[in-house]
Amino acid sequence: MAVLLALAMFLGFALLDWLISRGKAPAMAPDAVPTPAARAADFVYGFHLPANRSYHAGHGWALRERKNVVRIGIDDFAARLAGKIDSLELPKPGQWIRQGERAWKVLRNGVAAEMVSPIEGEVLEINPDVLKDPSLLRTDPYGAGWLMSVHVPDEEGTGRNFIPRDLIRQWMENVAEKLYARQPELAGAVAADPGTPVDDLAAALPGTNWKELTAEFFL
Repeated sequence: MAVLLALAMFLGFALLDWLISRGKAPAMAPDAVPTPAARAADFVYGFHLPANRSYHAGHGWALRERKNVVRIGIDDFAARLAGKIDSLELPKPGQWIRQGERAWKVLRNGVAAEMVSPIEGEVLEINPDVLKDPSLLRTDPYGAGWLMSVHVPDEEGTGRNFIPRDLIRQWMENVAEKLYARQPELAGAVAADPGTPVDDLAAALPGTNWKELTAEFFL
């Protein structure tokens, strides 16, 4: 009888915890298949910014997988700016990464560009496929090109440092205009949404130092 009572109490507490967690608004919206209209609205100057992600000013995205576990990667702008990279250097599982601080590197022609993490927590898993084939970052940054899953103890605190959802579009417009100010001809190819920017923006900016360019936009 005591065993049954203990089991019933355990199940009751588990159910209560689930109900409480369910009632909280997640820091990152769960993944979902967007409608065609919603997908069209997700493009800014041709750059894709799915509404079901949260974004950091360093051009990393975050997607809540489950309570305290967040998947992260780089956004479409960062993928196109980095262009045809040769390899990636990612933190190892068990390593702690801090929001807004350098967490991984992308390498092109032997030159490394560092990117900051959009969240803070312990790395649980890295994506082996993107390490084997770094082109996935450019071809599918929100899908097969994801970087890692992270245990985030303080989701609420982390969420305060994301770009507010109602400002994401303005933020990307400002970023794109800053880039196109360097080379106005680039903007002509994607003047009207949903035009698509070139896959390798750095290559379309002759004479530009790739490391300096990425450092400027990746913070």
